[in-house]
Amino acid sequence: MRDADPGLFGPESVTWQLHGDPVMWIAGVRALYLQALHPRAVRGVTQNSDFRRDAWGRLLRTASFVGEITYGTTPAAERAGARIRGIHRRLSATDPATGETYPVDDPELLLWVHCAEIDSYLEVARRSGFPLDDAHADRYVHEQREAARLVGLDPAGVPADTGELARYFEKIRPQLAATAEAYEVVRFLKAPPVPRALLPVRFAVWRSVAGAAFAALPPYAHELYGGSAPGEAAADRRLRVAGRLLRAVPATLRWKLPPGHILRAVARLGPGSRPSVLRLPPAGSVLP
Repeated sequence: MRDADPGLFGPESVTWQLHGDPVMWIAGVRALYLQALHPRAVRGVTQNSDFRRDAWGRLLRTASFVGEITYGTTPAAERAGARIRGIHRRLSATDPATGETYPVDDPELLLWVHCAEIDSYLEVARRSGFPLDDAHADRYVHEQREAARLVGLDPAGVPADTGELARYFEKIRPQLAATAEAYEVVRFLKAPPVPRALLPVRFAVWRSVAGAAFAALPPYAHELYGGSAPGEAAADRRLRVAGRLLRAVPATLRWKLPPGHILRAVARLGPGSRPSVLRLPPAGSVLP
């Protein structure tokens, strides 16, 4: 007997369809580049984790968290959120310039990480050819307030549509800077450590993923990192090519890779729940 619990979002949501697209890997890397531009947020990472030694483990844990809260049951999503809140509650970081110690779960930092992530998911998906209209994008931002709640934010203070999201970035930009820690993250993401046998894969595959993700950053991020933004058309071409290549891999094969939450969700809810662009809410649909 199947468990009919659709989870926090369910098969009728934009989140369910979007998070099943393989360009989310590129979007996740873009989010890391962007998140690193908040000095207090990036210190929370560099001072509390050895991401250089456990790079792939960290990426897989992040992917597992997103997969769990998207495709897991409601209790499983709530447990995943509780674990994240518990970890963050115990961590702090120190500003080397002032000596100030601050909690990693400061709501302002959590909000930055959340907004950088969903902006990256939307930007990369839409620019790579995933067919989201403006109403879909607004609905996705609205749905993701549930994800914000799980990490400890009050949904009432989280952007509810793309207009509010854009205004948030306009407000936060004066606080952003490319610090030494940010450049460390960039260097790491462009050439993460791998076993010698996998160096050709890093060169052939990861370099393209990391390059497409970096090119997709907003112009102000490129300026902060000290470079010129690539032409939007050129960046979009890179994303469309990457999207076509990734989507050419059969979904059933992609979904067998860790963390495997989609296959478990389909087994739980039935084949009609498979993520697909064909299941997106009707174009122009209103927010719930």
